[in-house]
Parts: sequence; C-alpha cells; structure tokens
Amino acid sequence: MKIAFFDTKDYDLPAFRKFGEAAGLEFKFYDTKLDEDTAGLARGYDGVCVFVNDRVSAAVVDSLHAYGVRVIALRCAGYNNVDLAACYGKIHVVRVPAYSPYAVAEHTMALLLTSIRRIHKAYNRTREFNFSLSGLTGFDLHGKTVGVVGTGKIGRIFIDICRGFGMRVIAYDKYPAKDSGIDYVSLDELFERSDVISLHCPLSEETYHLIGEDAINKCKKGVVILNTSRGALIDAEALLGGIKRRIVGAACLDVYEEESDIFFHDFSGHIVEDDTLARLISMPNVIVTSHQAFLTEEALTGIAETTVKNLTDFFSGAHLENELCYNCGKIEECRKGRKERCF
Repeated sequence: MKIAFFDTKDYDLPAFRKFGEAAGLEFKFYDTKLDEDTAGLARGYDGVCVFVNDRVSAAVVDSLHAYGVRVIALRCAGYNNVDLAACYGKIHVVRVPAYSPYAVAEHTMALLLTSIRRIHKAYNRTREFNFSLSGLTGFDLHGKTVGVVGTGKIGRIFIDICRGFGMRVIAYDKYPAKDSGIDYVSLDELFERSDVISLHCPLSEETYHLIGEDAINKCKKGVVILNTSRGALIDAEALLGGIKRRIVGAACLDVYEEESDIFFHDFSGHIVEDDTLARLISMPNVIVTSHQAFLTEEALTGIAETTVKNLTDFFSGAHLENELCYNCGKIEECRKGRKERCF
C-alpha cells in the first residue's frame, strides 16, 4: 500500500523506513505540510501520514476522498488539526495515543528546572568566562505545590516526577483517574493554590485558551506556567500581560499557538513576523523550545511502530484500536466498544 507522508523531518526517516519496509508499506516522503494547496500530492495514494501542523480541514478531506485516500494516520496523539466530522463516512482516522510519555514528562521537568535554577543563564555566562552568581538565585521545588491539568499517561508520569522532588501535587481533569491517589480539585482552586502549573490536556473547544486573563488573575503571584501539550491552551497575549504585571514569574513553552509556520524551521538571520512570539522570547523569564518534548529515540521508535501497525491493521481489515471519529466518547453512538470500526 502507498502512503503519502507529509511534513517530513530528517528524524522521521530511519524508523519509518525500517518499520514501513518490514510491513510492506511504500512511503513517499514530502517536506511540505498537508493543506488545501498540497492535497493533490496525495492523488493515487491509499493513505496519508500527517503531523501536528498539517491542516486536515473539511476541504482537504473532500480532496483526499476524491483522490482515493482511505485512511489518515496521525503520527501524534493530538488531533485538533483534523476535521473528524468531515472524515466520518469517508476516510478513517487513526492516531498514536501514546509513544514515550516519559519523553514529554521529562522534558517538562527539564524546562522547569532550567527556569527556576537559571541553568540557561549560567550556561551563557560561563561560555564567556563570567562566573558571577548575581541574578542566578532560584528556589527549591521541595514543598511547593504543582497543579497538573490533565492526568493521562503524560500527566501522571509528570506527577510521579514531581513527587520525587517532594512537591505537593493537586490536579484537575474532567475525567479523574480512578483509584489513582491524586488529589483532584476544581480549576479555580488549582489556579489559586499552585506555585507551578503544568498543562497536559488535549486541545478542544473546551480547553482553548484555558490559561487566559481570567485564569492568570486567579493565580499566585510568581506562578510558573509550563506547557508541553498544545499551544492554544494558552492565550499568548494574556500570558504576556501576566508576565508584565509580575503575576507570572516564569513561563516554559514547548508549544505555541501560532507555531505552524515557525516551529521546525531555521529562521536565524531572518526577521520573525510574529510579534507576540518575539516578545515572549525576549522576556528574561521565558524559555521556548521548538516542540521537541517528544523527541527521543524511544519516542520516535514508538511513533513509527504504532503508526505502521495502525496502517497495516486498517488495510488487513483488523479492528482499529486507535481509530478516531467525532462520535468518540458518545457511548450510545460509539462502535469501538463492540470492536467495530467507526463506520
């Protein structure tokens, strides 16, 4: 079977070539992102493989369907960039719900430690043989309260890491994990009590701009905000306002609301048009990494292995454990519980 692979990066190739060849799949790797202008590249292919910044709108779905594409394989967990309602009845959608949750959770803690212990500033200083300690005072994590929004696999692993540092953990999740021993609270209480807030929830209409001006106004002065999930969970302008008003003591972002045309590309030596991102990066208490939390050898292997299995299961007629549709979660309509495909 032939698969058009969009938004290809060098780090994608080894694992996908290995597992794809073993499964008898033929990948055609495209550097370009999938959108209305590039959907024609999928003509004659049985499926497409897409990532977080590909745009699978209703118009793209209609084009893919007309070209004979039968399956969209997301090589990521999030799916807010896919119009699932438009796909229903036309194209099946599968994803990678978990690869290495440790990768993202560990990167989140790395960002937190880098920020509060000023590691990045010390590194830059000592490279220039400046060994002054002025301005490098941080604070202990031990005894601080961390509020974790979203307690799926990544969120729970991050909670375990925080407990290892002796932190008090509170959490919010619309669907609390049963018998987890996690202290669940309301969102308002989480905002009010937390010294550190870490986001590990999916992006949806309900969670869009979860951290906005109202939320920031409820937070402790000096709160540290971490986001390694989806950029639009945070209103970037509101975050800037919170930093300027000294409510937000630090922000560590691996994702950004308008990242699709910026992240994964080299703009050094160029003027970045996004003024909000430029202002965030210029802040001394903001750390931005380029959506790299997932980027470990273990995670890349897991993503490729699961994506290829999703595709081979689809073409063989097997049950699709990782299928998505707009009915997911609607118990009376969802067919997955009966081990059936969504349509």
